[in-house]
Amino acid sequence: MKSDILEKVSDLIYKYKAYPKSYHFCEVSEALIKKHPCLAEPGSWNGCYGWTQRLKTRMGNLCTQLKGLGCPELAVNSLKTKATDDAHPAKNVKRPKRGEANHVPSYPAGETADNLEMERQVLLKEVKKRNNGRIIREKMAKTFALRRQEIVEKQPRVEELQERWPAIFQEEEINAEFLRITTVLLQPRFLAGLDKQSSQLLRVIRKKGGAVGEKIRSTLKPLDQGVDLNIRECLLKSLMIYLGEDVSHLIKEYLVVQKEEAKAELENAAMAIFVLRDDDALSPPMDIGLVVDGVEVLNDLSSIASSCAMLFGLTYALNLSYPVELKYTFETFKKIIMDIESRQMSRRIQNLSAKLQE
Repeated sequence: MKSDILEKVSDLIYKYKAYPKSYHFCEVSEALIKKHPCLAEPGSWNGCYGWTQRLKTRMGNLCTQLKGLGCPELAVNSLKTKATDDAHPAKNVKRPKRGEANHVPSYPAGETADNLEMERQVLLKEVKKRNNGRIIREKMAKTFALRRQEIVEKQPRVEELQERWPAIFQEEEINAEFLRITTVLLQPRFLAGLDKQSSQLLRVIRKKGGAVGEKIRSTLKPLDQGVDLNIRECLLKSLMIYLGEDVSHLIKEYLVVQKEEAKAELENAAMAIFVLRDDDALSPPMDIGLVVDGVEVLNDLSSIASSCAMLFGLTYALNLSYPVELKYTFETFKKIIMDIESRQMSRRIQNLSAKLQE
């Protein structure tokens, strides 16, 4: 009976995560004991320590079996799939790191790589047509496994992705791709999470002293003076300053007369939001867009807050690492605003989270 329980529970765990963490096993064991108190083990912590250890062992065995059968999410980490000079266990491990529920999915039942490649070719033609959103959504959903395996395993450049998968750089499809990968809504959840935390964030941010506090007060000054500015924009900029990161590393603002200068500077940007204004820093934006690896991938966005959500979504859709100089900003987006894998935080974000709950 114990063996049957472990087998069924581990199969269910795998449906959610191929690489669960220790606290996931603890949560499953506690839920198992709560549902069936007769399974509690006397003398162990909370009656479930033994189940936690057995589940870890069982999941390890299950992953080994599935890797041998060629399961994409597990096979991608096999030494056999790596180049000879890179064949080291801890090198270039392509595991989900940011709460992805569908990191490297298998092909749909009855589909092959050749069939899905034909669907991709059809999708390229459909993207060029007007008012064709429904068909594009259907084709993008159908080719998700092919696209995801290509992005994670081959790690193509942005230019290559624009040629092969142009639809993935549309605002609607970034939202859809993020939902497929994480099972979580992107833009609605990001904006709702930011609004939910706005009053508490402002309270915490305004208490900051020293030189950082002066920068924050300078950023919030137009808002305090009643200037018609986007509250979300001011809040995001102040949050970045509070976290000790330079706003200009993420949000690059230019006037129309600086357009050529902006183009040259953005070619060297790894990841950025560019804002083009008419005549001064307080005028409404004429254009807001995204740049990834020096390539403009999206423009004509509605606001800086929406742009932050889209850029965060692209890190998942394109399997990108967070920029080192913006790691705390993106961690805040993920764990506080989006509430994804919020159980584990860096010390700086943990302190911010604790202050928000006071």
